[in-house]
Amino acid sequence: MRIEHLRERSDLGVISTTTLKSFGVADPWRRCASGGPWQRMYPGVVLLHNGPPTPDQHLTAALLRAGPGAVVTGSWACRRHGLPAHSPEIHLLVPGTARGSGSLVLERASPMPPSSDVGGFPVVSAARAVVDACRFLRSVDEATALVAAAVQRRLCTPDELRVEARTNRYGTKLAREVLRDLGRAESVAERDARRLSRKIRLTTPHWNATIADASGLVIARPDAWYDDVGLAWEIDSRAFHHGPRDYERTLARNSRYAAAGILVVQTLPTRLRDSPEAVARELRAAHLAAAARPRPAVQVVEMR
Repeated sequence: MRIEHLRERSDLGVISTTTLKSFGVADPWRRCASGGPWQRMYPGVVLLHNGPPTPDQHLTAALLRAGPGAVVTGSWACRRHGLPAHSPEIHLLVPGTARGSGSLVLERASPMPPSSDVGGFPVVSAARAVVDACRFLRSVDEATALVAAAVQRRLCTPDELRVEARTNRYGTKLAREVLRDLGRAESVAERDARRLSRKIRLTTPHWNATIADASGLVIARPDAWYDDVGLAWEIDSRAFHHGPRDYERTLARNSRYAAAGILVVQTLPTRLRDSPEAVARELRAAHLAAAARPRPAVQVVEMR
């Protein structure tokens, strides 16, 4: 059979040796030798060219190797959901016993989790993907950033992540620790801010509370709010941008703080990470200054 016909019978140029032999290719591996026109992806799986495989070809080959019913989880599933996860391992869940190879991780799951078609591939839910991805991470910050990104983008809720971490406890210690520590925090930076606030023993603030003036007009939603003295602490809890709209929003927010008589401390995540002692001194000093003047007539309000 001509190569054009083989490509038509393949999936993105990926094909099994069983299929090749059924088409009369007696020794597929000979064409995968050094300098040959094809390449071996996994045992029994061939790519019909010798150039670098695309991510889709990698995933197609892995699913072909895993067999019917396999679904994508872990970091590769996270990327399909649009999350910033990076790992060379392709992690698949399979309904039966299977053996992985190299960077391919095949894990038997019973029962198999629900999956959906994402870009032509069977992918588990974002919550399951994140929890499984955390099993291969060693850094708390990496795991926190991944969990926070999934929650911020509303791909899953903290409760859904906790259910997955409880249901699939093997290797999920890091994910469970991050979820306990993160609580309602939205980012690595906010987690670090909570730790610092506890360490310096200031009055426990409200986190992500909505502040309004005496007439009920909303002023802002600071990352931390020290209600006893009327002090706001703003940490950039998402990727830091300096676009015109971001700048305008920040100016408008700070003007509302000033008009209401609220003192505000602004801290960059990098400074919170690299110079926590200096940030602690500034926060203590601001708290003292706020306590030394009459508390502004503002309140925490419940947003419905």
